[in-house]
Amino acid sequence: MVFNGVDFETYFKNYPDKEGFFGKYGGAFVNPELKKAMEEITEAYFTICKSRKFIAELRRIRAEFQGRPTPISHLERLSNAIGNVQLYAKREDLNHSGAHKLNHCMGEALLAKFMGKKKVIAETGAGQHGVALATAAAYFGLECDIYMGAVDIKKQAPNVARMKILGANVVEVTEGLQTLKEAVDAAFAAYAEDYENSIYCIGSVLGPHPFPLMVRDFQSIVGIEARDQFMGMTGELPDAVVACVGGGSNAMGIFSGFLNDPVDIYGVEPLGRGPALGDHAASLKYGTEGIMHGFNSIMLKDENGEPAPVYSVASGLDYPSSGPEHAFLHTLGRVKYDVVDDEETIDAFFKLSRMEGIIPAIESAHAVAYAMKLAKEMGTGSILINLSGRGDKDMDYVIENYGIR
Repeated sequence: MVFNGVDFETYFKNYPDKEGFFGKYGGAFVNPELKKAMEEITEAYFTICKSRKFIAELRRIRAEFQGRPTPISHLERLSNAIGNVQLYAKREDLNHSGAHKLNHCMGEALLAKFMGKKKVIAETGAGQHGVALATAAAYFGLECDIYMGAVDIKKQAPNVARMKILGANVVEVTEGLQTLKEAVDAAFAAYAEDYENSIYCIGSVLGPHPFPLMVRDFQSIVGIEARDQFMGMTGELPDAVVACVGGGSNAMGIFSGFLNDPVDIYGVEPLGRGPALGDHAASLKYGTEGIMHGFNSIMLKDENGEPAPVYSVASGLDYPSSGPEHAFLHTLGRVKYDVVDDEETIDAFFKLSRMEGIIPAIESAHAVAYAMKLAKEMGTGSILINLSGRGDKDMDYVIENYGIR
């Protein structure tokens, strides 16, 4: 399929280019020392990703440790309550550790072992990436430092406990708004001081090249599985695919399976409390081009052109930019990016829990909320939702702030 001059049949061979760009987005805007580290990682990844031994080991881990493939569930009661459109969910909440994050963390940790690194370093917002990397580190016998904002530590206490039980060192970040951006800042700074002995395992399709490429590749298993499973279940492709987008790893994972198909694709950003700057984290809808954390993308800026303060009820979505590939797909128009607010999200959180027996992560509930609205607009057809994670981590926070509905 050719869309606005881009041939999606050969898309993954051409994007990103050798410098890590998706069109004008991406790249590696880092200091000379870190640039050498990025080049080392790039060389190692392109060596190992073609290795039969690496591929076989990753497949074994996915099947025997992660529990892949994860299933697709038909959300029949929720569908019937809305209308005639049938809703389905790709159940990444059933991936070991409770979310899609382990898909790339096991790959990154395996790469770290190949490179002879002793430690993995990462940031986390909702804690799912931190838990996944702590899990991978325990599996491979690596040291693990996880940087997390103080605000998110309070919101995500269950995941903080899980990281510590798994042996990770959780480093509290108290600068700025004490959320995901500051955690990334701190993790990058720590990595710059010890890149010879460690590897930075970024938690999304963000950061300097080759991370957006690597994370997309590792997450593409979600889309590969989902496409085959949906065809097997229904005999056809879904009419629409929906996923939440912060940095965008879960979304790129499932989108990658359908970019070359006649399927409508929707990325859902957090509108939070509303459209005023500081009340949301919808960078693709309200942002402009800019560079942060080593890559060029679309970001929310303050009056000085610096990353703006952001907010979301979902700790994993409160980031002032989005992955460069999402910016590219947004500019092309191949993926439509839209928003839902906190209230719609919490309503979807409870509806899915009560009607289907699935408690979703608040991040994933954004996608569920949008799919429910989209179903009413479509009238007929089918929608596949990427249910990126489970909501165990969010239950105390939801009950404390919203009660039981």
